[in-house]
Amino acid sequence: MDPKRLQKHKLNNLFQSLLIMTGMIGLLGLLGWTLGGKQGLAWLLFIGLLMVTLTPRLSPPMILRLYGAVPLHPSEAPSLYAALEELTRRANLPSLPKLYYVPSSVLNAFTMGNRSDAAIAVTDGLLRNLRLSEMIGVLAHEVSHIRNNDIWIMNLSDVVSRLTAVFSTLGQFLLLLNLPLILLAGQGIPWLPILILIFSPTVTFLLQLALSRTRELDADLEAARLTGDPKGLASALARMERYRGGFLRRVFFPGHRNPDPSILRTHPETEERITRLLSLLEEKPSRKPIQGLRPDEILRIPLGFVEVRGNPRWRIGGLWY
Repeated sequence: MDPKRLQKHKLNNLFQSLLIMTGMIGLLGLLGWTLGGKQGLAWLLFIGLLMVTLTPRLSPPMILRLYGAVPLHPSEAPSLYAALEELTRRANLPSLPKLYYVPSSVLNAFTMGNRSDAAIAVTDGLLRNLRLSEMIGVLAHEVSHIRNNDIWIMNLSDVVSRLTAVFSTLGQFLLLLNLPLILLAGQGIPWLPILILIFSPTVTFLLQLALSRTRELDADLEAARLTGDPKGLASALARMERYRGGFLRRVFFPGHRNPDPSILRTHPETEERITRLLSLLEEKPSRKPIQGLRPDEILRIPLGFVEVRGNPRWRIGGLWY
């Protein structure tokens, strides 16, 4: 791997994350100042700290039950656990994340929890369609999210986004109540505060999506550093993109792209992620492969896990899988 290019990408991602987070907090502060000056800022700070402190901390197993997830034991997935143990060691995590199986045909993996109590969920579709080298890249990506505290960062951005939406709604309501008095008094309509009240939730939401994309790119780079094999994750991303949309789309529309504009996505475009990863390649790997594993082998599905077919559907709780 090219260490200079990796460091350049990581510094760029760090700068973008700080800039976006500063923009979100700054916009929230401007909204508070618009509503109540120094007192409005003080209330925002107080409520924000209260939300961050008192937001219920649900354990990963409780949340994963909503997805119908079941724990994967080391005896059921020895190759995955061997890879995960090595990745955990390389990432200097204090404890080994727990692996969970989600009965879904979608090719996906996700992480929840924190460094000391984390869980990584992998779907049935992922286990049945990825080779071990690709799966190691996916696990490294999720371990990177844990190492970088991305879950906490995105939770903080969510608190800022919700506060912005609440105070914006409150401000618009107060403005409507006072608008007749403003007009009767013959005062001019304060357009700048009105624009701030109306558009701040939308701008904050777009910044939150941009932050999510930046953290995904950084997790890709960190995964490449942990494995020393950017090609493994790049291959996994390409395979997941091909399988997205089902068999008919792969046959009749192989070049079909996601119609959503990139500004409205939580993840960067797959092509951009693959290009970044492959730019890190060099002739000699910077890390030794994980011992005892054959990266090109097909994953063995644990006994008793019947292949999940069909598209995701809505479940109780508003989840799709």
